[in-house]
Amino acid sequence: MPGQKNTQILTTTQKLSPQQIMVMKLLQLPGILLEDKIKEEIETNPTLENGDDPNTLDPEDDSEEIGDNSPDDNPDYSSEPDGEGGDNEIENDENIDDYNSKDNSSLDYNIDDEGSGDDDTPYYKLSANNSSPDDEQVEIQHADVESLSERLLNQIMMSSLTKKQKFIATQIIGNIDESGYLKITLQQISNYLAFDYYVDASTQEIEEVLHEVQKLDPPGIAARDLKECLLIQLNQMDTTEDVIIARQIIEKCFDELSKKHFDKILTKLKINEEQFKRAEQIIIHLNPKPGDSSSPTEMNFNYVFPDFIVYIEDNEPKLTLSSRNVPDLRIKKSAQKEMAMYASSDKPYIKESANFYKKYIDSAKLFIEAINQRQKTLYNTMSSIIRHQKEFFMTGDEKKIKPMILEDVAKDIKMDISTVSRVVNSKYVRTPYGTYLLKDFFSESMTTDSGEEVSNKKIKSDLKEIIENEDKTNPLTDDDLVRTLNEKGYNIARRTIAKYRVQLGIPSARMRKRI
Repeated sequence: MPGQKNTQILTTTQKLSPQQIMVMKLLQLPGILLEDKIKEEIETNPTLENGDDPNTLDPEDDSEEIGDNSPDDNPDYSSEPDGEGGDNEIENDENIDDYNSKDNSSLDYNIDDEGSGDDDTPYYKLSANNSSPDDEQVEIQHADVESLSERLLNQIMMSSLTKKQKFIATQIIGNIDESGYLKITLQQISNYLAFDYYVDASTQEIEEVLHEVQKLDPPGIAARDLKECLLIQLNQMDTTEDVIIARQIIEKCFDELSKKHFDKILTKLKINEEQFKRAEQIIIHLNPKPGDSSSPTEMNFNYVFPDFIVYIEDNEPKLTLSSRNVPDLRIKKSAQKEMAMYASSDKPYIKESANFYKKYIDSAKLFIEAINQRQKTLYNTMSSIIRHQKEFFMTGDEKKIKPMILEDVAKDIKMDISTVSRVVNSKYVRTPYGTYLLKDFFSESMTTDSGEEVSNKKIKSDLKEIIENEDKTNPLTDDDLVRTLNEKGYNIARRTIAKYRVQLGIPSARMRKRI
């Protein structure tokens, strides 16, 4: 058509290869989720195996030990981090590119170039050995623990309640939350018993049973709110003058107590400060969440398995990657042999079997190389963090944590900020001073009056120390805290103090007040 013409425009676009995409996904997984991902991959790919599991060894393989674990082929990630990399730098496999380098944005991975019947790829390049003879093997033993509901039900079954009352009690216990509170109304329980079990029980009858449940151990169980929970515990104590006053405070002055209006309590109950202090100590030691500590033997097992381990040797911090969640992955030799055998056949229908093996072997290679790249990236990132925060890793003093942002690490290891962010996400490091989230080492900086750059973590630490040492009868207001920190050289605003205080879980001055 007149007035129209065809034009060509040349554009450059960045396209991630399948291997890059897989590496990015694996990077953001914490160790425990990575373990699940590896198990899933082994289950779905018949050519991939866990070399650490003796059940996966090929019984027909009479060759030498599978997997060459020499230092040159499978570099040890455990070494002293230094600024130059030096001997600690992990060598790249010839089939593995630096996926995260800015110069490799157009990295492409052609799976058709590998895995053919006459594949000459050395076997050690088809495996990922992530274990070391020096790795610490920890066996965790779990105790058989009686749950809160089981404990309560056992007590009810041993009680003198009638059969109907025991049944009502089981319904009450079944509706107690993990903190030990009854979160539904008596009318709801009555309706539930009537419609589901055809049991006629009035709210008054249910309340009588509830009072019996509230006598069970632990004290304060099955309360409907905090006030009732505290009163149940006080009612089970020996009747002394201090306990009586504490009970009156909860019954008649609960709102004033929660708002720290101590003067109003003294006036309303006509007691002196000394009497109040003794009663207050009793109240402070009551348990607001009886369900959380229902038994001395009951524990909530919350295990954190670190991705990194830092230790001190020869007065230097050294790093090793935890290999607990990353087994020795490799491709089955039997799969490679069968693929080569089928590929050499001159019958088309047999050659199709070779394509089947090739598909899974290529997928396994891709996964193993992605795991290797993940481990290398994790090591480089943690090494950079150690270099930036060496004073902390040498002393364990959190005040020594320097200002550091993701960009600082990204520039140091020459990777993108998003890559560092994925590494830092939900990863833990075990140190001689405890286990820390990686994100705990990142903080914004502030310049003091003397020109020194300090981390906001140090400011928070100083703020916490000031509040801990304040006069509790006359606690410091946020304005007072501003003046105190200004004297230390921190030019900080009141709203920032309030924000830090909230982050530290420290209440306002009025709520911190004691008589």
